[in-house]
Amino acid sequence: MKSAFLACLVLCIAWPLHSGQDRTNAGPDESKILALESAWNLAEENKDINALDQLLADSLAYTDFDGSFMNKAQFLTAVKNGTPNSDQITNDDVVVHLYGNSAIVTGGYREKGIVKGKPVLRRGRFTDSWVNQNGTWLCVASQSTLISHSQG
Repeated sequence: MKSAFLACLVLCIAWPLHSGQDRTNAGPDESKILALESAWNLAEENKDINALDQLLADSLAYTDFDGSFMNKAQFLTAVKNGTPNSDQITNDDVVVHLYGNSAIVTGGYREKGIVKGKPVLRRGRFTDSWVNQNGTWLCVASQSTLISHSQG
């Protein structure tokens, strides 16, 4: 699993990312964090708990769009149990704000999946807080706000 995560990370770094931030001026830390955000989406789509575990700090504070709060273990369990069962998660208008060994990432997201056998499309905004600990960027806090939600 670790090699699959690393391969995914390399692909994310090499693959052009769609966002509002100008990639030509992005430094190495901004580029890496953007790749980590994309790796998070892929790991969540594939229910790759080991990959997510490597991206998230043990002290993760996660606030979901419905106001529910989860620590890292609870978030990983929610992803593993497929709430929702996400087929695709994409980010847009992503901007990284660096503050030394910390970064705040803001952007939008679209999530397509299945809830109770019905297709669901969610659109929202997110804010992620990353900290560089001993050369490794880890997400320490994440919050999402739902903009629209439709069921088919």
